[in-house]
Amino acid sequence: MTAKPVIHVGVDGSWRDTGALEWALLESLLRHEPLQAVHVIEDRPRHAPGWQADVVDDSSLELVGEVQKYLDESPGSLDHEADLVVGPPARTLTEVAAGSRMLVVGRRGMGTFQRLLVGSTSEVVAATAQVPVVIVPEHWKPGDHSGPVLVAVDDSDNNPAIIEFAIEEATERGLAVRLVHVWDLPAMYSWDAMNVAGVRAEWTENAERHFENVTAEWRQRYPGLTIHADVRRGHPVDGVVTAATEWDAQLLVIGTRHHARLTSFLLGSVTRGVLHHATCPLAVVPTTSS
Repeated sequence: MTAKPVIHVGVDGSWRDTGALEWALLESLLRHEPLQAVHVIEDRPRHAPGWQADVVDDSSLELVGEVQKYLDESPGSLDHEADLVVGPPARTLTEVAAGSRMLVVGRRGMGTFQRLLVGSTSEVVAATAQVPVVIVPEHWKPGDHSGPVLVAVDDSDNNPAIIEFAIEEATERGLAVRLVHVWDLPAMYSWDAMNVAGVRAEWTENAERHFENVTAEWRQRYPGLTIHADVRRGHPVDGVVTAATEWDAQLLVIGTRHHARLTSFLLGSVTRGVLHHATCPLAVVPTTSS
């Protein structure tokens, strides 16, 4: 499916504080593509306890109107839109954004997005969306980070799509790219210190050689872009998050695998861990496994 040139962003009552709309607007300016802000309200029966239809409807419409006004006053001449949609938040957002450029959500929220990060809604969105999902920390502002685009890579065949996304983002911003690979020894080696020392040295050398070769291939494809390899040993989540902090990454890119034969998806443990602990904007890029 070819991506439509539109960027979707989820907004709620805390849209001025979450940072998601600001990040999406910057992305829109860089790509010269329009933005569609989506406010989702849950479809609850109007006779349900606590349901105040007029109040909820008026406040939701007022929120969308405020967002539209903010978009209309933003830089650029693109036709941005703000819409009100009814349905389950995570599923509705992924359905609305299907086939688009990307979906941007905030780190935390209120009301409909009370559990957005860390919580079930963000994980469902990141795990099920068929487009890249960018998760932006609360109160993020342009200029909060000054480093490169960092992309977490493993030894699978799913890296190209993730790296391509990272390179697009880096090219837009005139930034370098760092390919970060974090590995560790299996627990079976922990009983023999001498053996561990030998295996560690061998695996370190092999990993560094492999990812230097991978990096060299991408440098050949994008000769005008600065691309570095960063190979570390340790726990993958801690290694990736630490690398992003050390390099003051402006964006951290990681993949999640969608299994083609499954109707429900779960984030992998590394992606989920990074999502919970990253302090910079995080892009979760879907890949497909058979």
